[in-house]
Formats: sequence, structure tokens, C-alpha cells
Amino acid sequence: MASLNKVMLIGRIGKDPEVTSFESGSKKVSFSLATSDNYRDKDGNWQEQTEWHNIVVWGTIANDIAEKKRNYIKGDLMYVEGRIKNRQYKDSQDVTKYITEINAERLNMIMKAGQGNAGHSEQNTAPQYPKAAQDQSNPMPAQEGDDLPF
Repeated sequence: MASLNKVMLIGRIGKDPEVTSFESGSKKVSFSLATSDNYRDKDGNWQEQTEWHNIVVWGTIANDIAEKKRNYIKGDLMYVEGRIKNRQYKDSQDVTKYITEINAERLNMIMKAGQGNAGHSEQNTAPQYPKAAQDQSNPMPAQEGDDLPF
């Protein structure tokens, strides 16, 4: 039986990316990415819930980011595509810690922090998505004369 481990996120960088260099010459870039959902609470007020994702970039893309000094900063809007990876390690007090990361395979700068124009793509295969034109207060309006929203 086949399986699939694929993640696609659009969110804002939560901290400036950190570059780690290894003796082999390879590099790792890591940063956090925030995604947010809006919903109405029981009183009908809009609430925002933010999820934080640990992003790790290896290989050619990480080397390119580090060597060309790509300027990714906190607040930039990014598209990230990759795989979920769970790992564990022992801290200094020998307590087992668990962490979930997204191993990024594609990155696409959508918008620099504080700017309104689209950015550049780190890999030409990264998809570009148009801005969604959807009314968040009523995402699936019922058709006239139809009891179901589909």
C-alpha cells in the first residue's frame, strides 16, 4: 500500500532563519512559520488561532539561501512545501524531548514583510496561488431554492 507525506503551508516567518554549517560543507536552514485560522466563537466574535511550525531546509536550497545571503526575515509571507518529520532527543537532564518539523523541499517568497508586491521563487516548480476571493463570513453560500450548500 502506498503512502503520502506532503505538507503545503502559507504563512509568515516567525523568526529570522538560522544557518548551521557542517564539516561536510552542507548547510541547514531553520526558521519558524506561523499560520492562522479565523473562526467565530460561541458569542459570534471572530477569533484568530495561530499554529507555529518548525521549518528545516537541507541540501541545494539551504546552500543557496546561505551562500547567496538570501534575505528572509521575520514577517515575510512564504509558501513552504515539504514533509512532516518527527524526531526525539535527550536534553541535558536526560529527559526525552519530541519535536515535529517540516522538512522543506520547496520555498516561494510570496511577499516581503511590509510590502504589497509578490516576491521571487526559490524554485521554479513552486506553485503560485492567486489571492482567494472568498467571503470568510459565509464561505459556502446556499443556492437559491436549495437546502444544501453544494
